Amino acid sequence: MHAAKQTLLDKRYLRMARIWAENSYCRRRQVGALLVRDGAIISDGYNGTPSGFENICEDENNRTRPHVLHAEANAITKIAKSNNSSLGSTLYVTSSPCIECAKLIIQAGIRRVVYSEDYRDADGVALLREAGIEVLLIDINEIE
Repeated sequence: MHAAKQTLLDKRYLRMARIWAENSYCRRRQVGALLVRDGAIISDGYNGTPSGFENICEDENNRTRPHVLHAEANAITKIAKSNNSSLGSTLYVTSSPCIECAKLIIQAGIRRVVYSEDYRDADGVALLREAGIEVLLIDINEIE
């Protein structure tokens, strides 16, 4: 695919991921993720509690509860329950992956990760690059 067209698509999918993040009940931070393969969205996710749990992400001290799933983990586990595969796909996520999500991304066979904001810890991005996964930051101000 032509580089200019790929950049245009990357920005569009990041905008969609940002809109999808609005589904999160988390107050501190809302993160959205989309898995795309062959021009089709094959999975989606946002940060929140596991199915069947109360949609409260923070404790009384405004800290994220330990059982809250990240957007990437939700998108990857959602596709794991389907008949589809994430092998060779691109993950669009509003925040760079943490180290735990990076491990899931590697194991899920995702080949590209495109994100729009840095997470507080860069270890996840470093691990993805070490694994040979293409990682691309597109500034959130460029995706309007």
